[in-house]
Amino acid sequence: MKKKFIVKSTRDFQDIIKTGKCKKNKSFVIYLKKNNLLFDRFGISVSKKLGNAVFRNKYKRKIRVIVDNYKKVYINSEDYIIILRKTAVGKSFAELEKDFNDLMIH
Repeated sequence: MKKKFIVKSTRDFQDIIKTGKCKKNKSFVIYLKKNNLLFDRFGISVSKKLGNAVFRNKYKRKIRVIVDNYKKVYINSEDYIIILRKTAVGKSFAELEKDFNDLMIH
């Protein structure tokens, strides 16, 4: 994922979470908000409560791959904050992918 497609700043994260719409399922919480750009941006968050830095980075990489694989499906100029839930920890990559796509399409 290129840098221009990533939400990095804390201010943007907080703004999207406070004023954006929320979608939830057992594995993810996704906040979305319209932006004024011609492309989507994604921010990924994995809580420290779930594991150490190696664990969190592993799951962030998995989520990034899922987003890259399906980025063309949901092009609508929005910012997304993707938060991993505790129940997603034991799931396989295929299950995470299915949960993510179910949430994004509906």
